[in-house]
Amino acid sequence: MPPEPTIPQLAAEQPALPGLTAAHLVETVPQLDDSGANTADRYDWQAAMATADGLALYLDGLGDDGRLRPDCRDKVLCEWQEDWILFSGENVELVSGKHRDPSAGAYTTVTKLVDDGGLAHLFNRWSAFQETTFCRLVTSGGLAGTGEPKDLLAAADFCRSLQSAGKPVSVNSEHAGIITHLRRTITNYDDGTRQRWTGGGSSPAATEHERDAEVARFLASLTIDEKRIQRDYLSFAAPNMYAQPVLNRVGATGSAIAVWEAVLTVFRARMRARGPLPTGGLPVVLQRRDDSSEIPVETQRTLAARTVTMRDIETTINTALTIPGGYEPVPRMPRTSRLEVKMDVGGCSDNAIERALSLRTDYQDYWRHRESGDPTARVERKQLERLLHRLSDRATESAQPQGAILWRRMQSEIDTLEQEQLPAGIDTDTALGGVCDLAGQCKVWFGPRFDIDAVIASRRTALEAET
Repeated sequence: MPPEPTIPQLAAEQPALPGLTAAHLVETVPQLDDSGANTADRYDWQAAMATADGLALYLDGLGDDGRLRPDCRDKVLCEWQEDWILFSGENVELVSGKHRDPSAGAYTTVTKLVDDGGLAHLFNRWSAFQETTFCRLVTSGGLAGTGEPKDLLAAADFCRSLQSAGKPVSVNSEHAGIITHLRRTITNYDDGTRQRWTGGGSSPAATEHERDAEVARFLASLTIDEKRIQRDYLSFAAPNMYAQPVLNRVGATGSAIAVWEAVLTVFRARMRARGPLPTGGLPVVLQRRDDSSEIPVETQRTLAARTVTMRDIETTINTALTIPGGYEPVPRMPRTSRLEVKMDVGGCSDNAIERALSLRTDYQDYWRHRESGDPTARVERKQLERLLHRLSDRATESAQPQGAILWRRMQSEIDTLEQEQLPAGIDTDTALGGVCDLAGQCKVWFGPRFDIDAVIASRRTALEAET
C-alpha cells in the first residue's frame, strides 16, 4: 500500500477553488499538531500578547460614538493552526508569538528566525491555506540591525511594495540571495514543505524558481513585530500600554489594571481551550444527515472554546469597569517581621528578602533537629553565632553600608569560611541564614538602628485601615 499522505500534502493537493475564503480554510484544513493549548500555562506571555492584539482589534471595531459597531464580527482564535489568529472582515492573520529573554539576544540569522521564531511553521500554514492569509511574527527578541535579518526585512518590504502596487510578486537580483537562503532554511526545518516541493502524491515537484517565487509571496504577506514588551514588565506596563487607549476611546474613567486583568483572564482560558460553549457540556444528539457544514460538530465546539469575539471583550470590559475590585491584583501584604522590615528599610530587593526568610527557616530547622537530641548542639550554636557576629561586625567596620551592600558583604564574608569552621551539616548558605536569624532578634542590623517597633506598628495600622 502507498504511504498515507501527510497533512501538508493533502492541503497542497486541494484545488485552489474560487470562493474558498481564508476563514473557511483555517477552520477546515487539519492542524499539524495541538500542543499549544495543552502547554499554554507555560506561555502566559503569549496570552498577554494575544490580549493586546484582541484589544487592538476591538479598538478598530469601535464607531465614532465609542461603541462597538453592530456589524463587527471580528474575533481572535487561540491555539489553532498558530498561536493565535485574527479575523477581521475577509482578512485573516496568522500570528506566531515567541518570547525571547534579553539573555538570548536579538535574532541574528535567518536560521534562528525560521526555527526559534517559527517562520517555518508560519510558511507551512500559509501555504496550506492557499496563500490567502497574512502572517506575523510577534517577539520580544528584536532583530539584529545588520546581516541576514536586515536583508530579510528589506526583501519583505520590496515584495510588499509590489503587492501593494498590484504587480506580480517576483524575485529580483537584489534580494534573490536572501530569498533563496530563506527557502533552503525552511526546507531544513519543515518536513511537510520539503515533501511538497520535491513531489508527493499527485503533486509534481516544484522547480527552484517556483519555490523562490512562493517564498517571495510569503514575504509579501509577512510582518515582524519584534519589539514587544518583556514578560518581566508586563504586569506594570501592559494596563497603560494596551488597556488605557481603549478606555480613552470609549470615554471611560475606570481602572486600566482591572480591564487588562479581566480581558487577559478571558484569553488565558481560550488559550487552554476552556472557553464557554453555547450548549455547555450537553452531548451532541440527532445530527442531521443533510447538514451541509464541512466542519465536524466536535471541531466546531473546539473552535468555539478557543475563540474570543469582540462582544466577549466588550462584555468583559463593562464588567471590569462595574466591579474593578474583582479583577485588580490583590495588594501585596506589607512586610511586618523584624527581619523583613530591617532589610526593606535598608533597601534590599524583594528577592533578597525572600531568600533571607528561606535561609532563616533552614537555619532554624537545622538547630531544632540538632538540639532535640544532641546535648552539645547548644554549645556549637553559640560558637557559630559568635563567629557570625564577628563577620557581620567586619562587614560594617569601614562604613555604615545600607541593606543591599551589607547583604552582599555578609555573603562574601561567610563564603570565605572553611567547612571545618562550621558545624557538621551546615553550608555557607545556611550560615547566612544564621545572620538572618540574628537580625530577627535585633542582634544584627541592615543599616543604621531605628525604632523598628514603631515602623511595624505603623505598617499594621495602615493595613487595618485598607481592609
